[in-house]
Amino acid sequence: MPEIKTTLQARLIIIIVLFSVFLISVFTLIQLNNQLSRAREFNIHLAKDSALELRDKLRVLFLNATAESSESRATSQIKEIFSDILETGVIETAVVLDKEGDPVVLEGKLNLVFEEKKDFLDEITKIKDKSKWLVPVIDKEHKLVSLFVTADNPYGFIFKLIFSLGDVQQALNQVYGPVILTVIIVVMTGILLSMALSRALISPVKILNRATKEIAGGNLDLKITAIKTKDELEELSDTFNYMTVELKKMKARAENANPLTKLPGNMVIREEAEKRIRENKKFVLIYSDLDNFKAFNDKHGVEAGDEAIILTANIIKEAIAREGGEGDFLGHEGGDDFLLLTVPERAQKIASYITSAFDKHIRSLYTQEELDKGYIEAPARGTNEIRKFPIMTISLAGVSNSEKPIASYAQLTNFAAEVKKAVKNMQGSNFLLDRRTRL
Repeated sequence: MPEIKTTLQARLIIIIVLFSVFLISVFTLIQLNNQLSRAREFNIHLAKDSALELRDKLRVLFLNATAESSESRATSQIKEIFSDILETGVIETAVVLDKEGDPVVLEGKLNLVFEEKKDFLDEITKIKDKSKWLVPVIDKEHKLVSLFVTADNPYGFIFKLIFSLGDVQQALNQVYGPVILTVIIVVMTGILLSMALSRALISPVKILNRATKEIAGGNLDLKITAIKTKDELEELSDTFNYMTVELKKMKARAENANPLTKLPGNMVIREEAEKRIRENKKFVLIYSDLDNFKAFNDKHGVEAGDEAIILTANIIKEAIAREGGEGDFLGHEGGDDFLLLTVPERAQKIASYITSAFDKHIRSLYTQEELDKGYIEAPARGTNEIRKFPIMTISLAGVSNSEKPIASYAQLTNFAAEVKKAVKNMQGSNFLLDRRTRL
């Protein structure tokens, strides 16, 4: 079964709708409960007053009864009394029976009273406490009941009244309006909110998604300018633009990197040096050059020459890791030439580590016979004359702006070339720092 995908906008709408339903449900329940409580309290008060009023009227009727009073006249008066109170709508059920058990008044939900007349009469006979016959009481079904059975009743009438305290349907009828209005308001608010969220969140996300695909396709010049929300989304777009700039730089550095050592090439070396010059930071440039490298390369071949270059790169990296620090930089200009940028206080320790480690490890690239002799025989540069070339050493030429001002990268490399000539004339592996002062 294929996976069903939903959009962020669809999920937002679903969440808002579910939340709206929850709010409406809670609001409805609260309204319904409040309405039921108010209706019950009001109806209890009204029912008690009505029951007491009815009782007083019946008492007056019974007290004024004489021997000559006819039961038919009393029945007519009782119907008149009940007719008035039934018009109020307070009584849910009214039952009046004569002394024979025949109905005089039957109104409302009679099944709340009895299924057969005998049931009602049986209920009456069970009442022992006659002090409550004329007192309104509340039964277990939450219906206010006034039960009238009196020995002073000369006509033998039996009365039972049930007053409604309010039910769910009644409460719902009264909350329909507010609930419907709330539903309309919440739904409209949800729609407007989803549209606002779509504009505020989804549109920027779509822009970023399209931009990501374009960048993945190689368009590193892309700039996002459409997101102007003055919040984290705009900050994200700015970070995205910064990322594209850095990716472009990384691409340029990767293309400029030396294919053998993977170290940054001439362009990046120049950028790093000019950055330090521009920021007026104190630094030392250490220019590394291998002595007798060409003879070794001619004698043992290009592959062995590459091994010597990789070995040199690894030794300088290890020197930076052990004696260097944050901000130190190593670049590979090409061939056997490396450039290292560090701070003045670390330059001597790094250089000493390089020269010592180089003299120790470079011997692994020579045969034992060559090591025993201390040299190799190879054609001299520019001629076919066979000459003796000592075991390779490393010359480190240092230039610092702490000794003299340096205004440009070209000036820096010119100074380094002068120092390199001097250090290469020295025997063995050496580090020479230019301490001359110039304007």
